[in-house]
Amino acid sequence: MDILQKALAFLVVLGVLVVFHELGHFWVARLLGVKVLRFSVGFGRVVWSRRFGPDRTEWALSAIPLGGYVKMADEREGDVAPTDLPRAFNRQGVGKRIAIVAAGPIANLVLAVLLFAGTYMAGVPGEIALLAAPAAGTPAASAGVRDGDLVTAVDDAPVRSWQDLRWRLLRASGSADAALAVERPDGSTATRIIPLAGLASGDWEGNFMPLLGLTADLGAPVIDRVIEGKPAARAGILAGDRLVAIDGVPVSSPADAANRTNAKPGASVNFRIARNGGEFDVPLITDVVEQAGKRVGIAGVQLKVDPATAAKLAVTVRYGVVEALAQGARKTWELSIFTVKMLGRILTGAASLKNISGPITMASYAGQSAHQGMLVFVGYLALISISLGVLNLLPIPLLDGGHLLYYFAELMKGSPVSDRAFEVGQRIGIAVLAVLMALAFFNDLSRLL
Repeated sequence: MDILQKALAFLVVLGVLVVFHELGHFWVARLLGVKVLRFSVGFGRVVWSRRFGPDRTEWALSAIPLGGYVKMADEREGDVAPTDLPRAFNRQGVGKRIAIVAAGPIANLVLAVLLFAGTYMAGVPGEIALLAAPAAGTPAASAGVRDGDLVTAVDDAPVRSWQDLRWRLLRASGSADAALAVERPDGSTATRIIPLAGLASGDWEGNFMPLLGLTADLGAPVIDRVIEGKPAARAGILAGDRLVAIDGVPVSSPADAANRTNAKPGASVNFRIARNGGEFDVPLITDVVEQAGKRVGIAGVQLKVDPATAAKLAVTVRYGVVEALAQGARKTWELSIFTVKMLGRILTGAASLKNISGPITMASYAGQSAHQGMLVFVGYLALISISLGVLNLLPIPLLDGGHLLYYFAELMKGSPVSDRAFEVGQRIGIAVLAVLMALAFFNDLSRLL
């Protein structure tokens, strides 16, 4: 059932994004008077089709569902009836051709704006950015962060939730520091300057918040489930217990407990447990597992935030229609720039090639997001729509960005690029995309296995 859910969620994501992308090409082509012969979701053999509209455009579903295309009247791709020659794509001015090709990626970015705006109008649930006391030696500790600091802004950009805080800091990666505006429990305000330079580029690709010393103050977590045969179960820990402290240090959240346990693979740790109004110590030795190439310790428990504490810290970020659209546009712009920067970091070796994912990982994340609710799924759909839009604008032949590169070259030189240059570019594009696809599938299988 889990595999079926992921597959269905992936097909929904892919279907929505491909249809919207191709509709961008279709709408602008029709608007500019170009005749569209076929609108296909998928590649390869057509398995279903119907003809609609004044031009009798063929609307089709094809056998390979990883993409789609809009086929226009074009003398380079086949015979065009004499009456349709003025409407052939290849006979349009370079400005019109640029508009038609760019419309697909732009449609994906517009879709992301609308999806984000929809989530902001519905209300995005989260937790306020209330900080716990940082671990000694972390950047937050050196900046003077204290237990109970409520973050209200990062580098003057407002922070309304923990998710906002994480995103603002991720955007600041590569900077020397980040200025956190905080509100203290007594109502006073302060600024904490968090040094960022100490984190390696690879640290930003994982859970970097604990490395900065920034953990949420969510109180002692409740043990939701004890996994049979694991250290916690052997030690007598029960579901419903509260994990008060680890090795004498109070626990401030499930993530805090996980990070401290993970840091001690195969080592002895002491869990202080609260049960039936009393507290007692439970020593155990963690199991060792490998995650992302690192040995980590696990106790074999699933934790959750105490429901009463969660209700007290909960916040819903909601905007009106106009502000939601503005926030959606801002989020889309920021994520687009971040995607470009991440691609640049991958190309320069500053970020790992493991960040490149393929359809298997996409299907897994689609299923997970769908399981977490409609808002999370819509947010994931917006994120992938941005990725699709940005990637299609890259100047790689075969992609929309490659065609735009040819057209801008045509603008500069005053004539179309030669057939030879076009052919060489197509071969380069095929090679680049083949390497990227192979790498993406390799990363997918590595994660799966």
